[in-house]
Amino acid sequence: MCEKKRNGFSKKQILYTVLIGLCSVVFLISAFYLGNYFWDYYKQSKQQDDLASIVESHRPSPSPDGSGSVQIPSKPVPGQPPQILPEYQPLYEMNDDLVGWISIPDTTVNYPVLKATESLDFYLNRDFYKKQTRSGSIYVRDVGDVFAPSDNITIYGHRMKTGNMFTTLHEYLKKSFWESHKTFSFDTLYEHHQYEIFAVFKTTGTAGEGFPYHLFVDAENAEEFDEFVAEVKRMSFYDTGITPQYGDKLVCLSTCEYTLNNGRLVVVGRRIS
Repeated sequence: MCEKKRNGFSKKQILYTVLIGLCSVVFLISAFYLGNYFWDYYKQSKQQDDLASIVESHRPSPSPDGSGSVQIPSKPVPGQPPQILPEYQPLYEMNDDLVGWISIPDTTVNYPVLKATESLDFYLNRDFYKKQTRSGSIYVRDVGDVFAPSDNITIYGHRMKTGNMFTTLHEYLKKSFWESHKTFSFDTLYEHHQYEIFAVFKTTGTAGEGFPYHLFVDAENAEEFDEFVAEVKRMSFYDTGITPQYGDKLVCLSTCEYTLNNGRLVVVGRRIS
């Protein structure tokens, strides 16, 4: 027998038409979100490139004798406020939440570091100009003192599928990558500083379960400092042969890690200059 039809269309034809329509809607929605994702990445990437260009264009030229860039005195003049380094002055005028700049040679990590007064994680999903973005910014929370500095400063950044922000940190799971990228720079507004990486570990960010590296800010004594360093080295994926001593200043670079629930990957460096 022939299949019954409604208004000249069989049930199969109607079902087929509905399915095609649904698939088209799903495709258009997916294409919209995918396009929006990459457009957001493009805008954020261009913004970071523009900021980096501003920094480079204001960086002091090499001295005539070729000995390097002109250096601003790292210690403030007594009775006067510290002087912002010339390469960071334009960015500070754009956003006075700027506290420094971080870069890892031969990688995509080359970003301003921000510290919000509005809330601890204000820049988790906001760009340099405080506009919403999936990539967020590289930032520190309102704990510790970047400029003093505290014994340990934690710097946060997203792990993005597009490879920007702190995605590069996952390369440090391989000791071979560390061997060719042992240092990074973290300048404050007033001083240039270099750090050497001495440990790479992962933990969970769930309170009461993981290692609370971000809560270690200033050690009360040498014993507390040494205990923190010992635990970081114990958890590290490999031995770098470097052990910071009490009085050294540390930086933890923190990003997401997906093999653990609410996971974190942490790259830890100590100041060497």
